Amino acid sequence: MIQALLTIAASLVAGLIAYPFFIRLLRRLGVGQVIQAELGEEHQKKAGTPTGGGILFVSFAIIGGLLSLHMHRGALPAVVALVLFGLLGFLDDMAKLHIGQIGLPARLKFPLQVVLAIPLAFLAHGPQHLLPASVGWLYWPVAILAIVGASNGVNFSDGIDALCGGLTVIAFLGLVVLLPGGLPGETAVAMVLVGALLAFLYFNRHPARVFMGDAGSLGLGAALAVMALQQGWVILLLLVGLVYVIEVVSVVLQVSYFKISGGRRIFPITPIHHSFQREGWSEPQIVVVFWAVGLIGAIGSALLARVVT
Repeated sequence: MIQALLTIAASLVAGLIAYPFFIRLLRRLGVGQVIQAELGEEHQKKAGTPTGGGILFVSFAIIGGLLSLHMHRGALPAVVALVLFGLLGFLDDMAKLHIGQIGLPARLKFPLQVVLAIPLAFLAHGPQHLLPASVGWLYWPVAILAIVGASNGVNFSDGIDALCGGLTVIAFLGLVVLLPGGLPGETAVAMVLVGALLAFLYFNRHPARVFMGDAGSLGLGAALAVMALQQGWVILLLLVGLVYVIEVVSVVLQVSYFKISGGRRIFPITPIHHSFQREGWSEPQIVVVFWAVGLIGAIGSALLARVVT
């Protein structure tokens, strides 16, 4: 526990020192956020805010994981997840800047996520609690679905200042601290991410000075999923990442109903946190409530794990 706290502290301090320089670099490069046209005026004001802040904390975690590999091979799946999905997110960010606000089309992005998830599922392969061991093939579709779903869930939650960063801190701590079975290398990567994310949150709090970007959010989701697979708790990822599940379900329901009904909608706008804004909630209000739901999910997963084991 002391080593984990020291890792968080070191990553936090390094992030607080590095982020002001990194934000200035992003401004100099002209890497400004592109805002969707359907979002309200409060979001349109954010256009041009530097984006790509996730590149820094992902880089911290990759370096930390690589340094720990000579002692703990358990860091490898998370490091590979951060690299592969971080690169995919980077391509998506670049597409948004140079092509338009949509970025990579879903018909291209989703298949790429599935393809990238396959080697990650192999690297993180292991027996899973709450999955029947007699049906070994079941691991593969569940693992791939978890990796793709988590990467999209974290990505969908990245739309309000501090929302995604705080939720991900809660999720990583819930996974490696509250749930049993964490591996040293995996924990090292998670603690570096927690510290770096806390530093990021200082600059991403409302009103944000920098945004995460898909390079950060896709990498975080994939890393979270492979860690859950390593620990054997992929099913409990539904509780550890409860808000991510809600965000994904809101988008899937909205898109499906829109196509079936010929243009009608269930929610004013998705992901669902934007609907709360339409109802007049402030960004800090939404963040506090969603963080609380995320914390309840993480604690609930720990209680359920104790019952199972």
